[in-house]
Amino acid sequence: MQEGLGALTEDAMLGGALRLRQPRRGHRAGHDAVLLAAACPALSGEHVVDLGAGVGAAGLALAARTADIAVTLVEIDPELAALGAENAQLNGWAGRVRSIALDAGAPARAFAAAGLLPDSVARVLMNPPFNDPLRQRTSPDRRRRLAHAAPRETLAAWIRTAARLLRPHGTLTVMFRADGLVDLARLLDSVFGAVVILPVYPKPDQPAIRVLVRATKASRAPLALLPGFVLNDAAGHPTPQAEAVLRAGATLPLAQS
Repeated sequence: MQEGLGALTEDAMLGGALRLRQPRRGHRAGHDAVLLAAACPALSGEHVVDLGAGVGAAGLALAARTADIAVTLVEIDPELAALGAENAQLNGWAGRVRSIALDAGAPARAFAAAGLLPDSVARVLMNPPFNDPLRQRTSPDRRRRLAHAAPRETLAAWIRTAARLLRPHGTLTVMFRADGLVDLARLLDSVFGAVVILPVYPKPDQPAIRVLVRATKASRAPLALLPGFVLNDAAGHPTPQAEAVLRAGATLPLAQS
């Protein structure tokens, strides 16, 4: 496995509460994964699915924050999926975190064969590829390209998978590009309600670069826009709020169900 992935690094996240082995080159997990986990309203005893999990950063960050949840990491790349399983073991969570090699847009029968049945999970989280290869330049690195770029139809397929897996009133939490919010909201509209949006700003005087979105299956509640979350102050130093989430394991308002 390691030969195909190349050299690996072992990185500390969440102030050392999470150790993560990942390829030195290509897509590397960072703040987005931790923010995504901090926005998921998982409760003890629930089953959570992380779609497009990569090496497991978001799902494992959620496992570090929420005791006694079961997490299934779903990743299309078999080598990354295997590394996700290694990371679960590395952190002592192999008993409650499993990793499977499966396309997030695969048909229902493929998920059922992996033990993921319709209406069976409480939460789904995902950080889907959000660059359109027809409009944005894509990386020559295959794994980075898969992690960052996909046509709109791929996002639609991932949302259909999430809707199928979630039980009624289960929640989907998504990290996405701020300028893609309209497309995301349209795709969520047919199945999800109670859409809550948290803009993420790099600095107080700059436009949002990301949005965190929580949506509830089979809900008719209206959309809500929360005050934004600012990563750095005007001087470029992490804000106290960002430090609390990224290093100390604090949650975001979206995690309040």
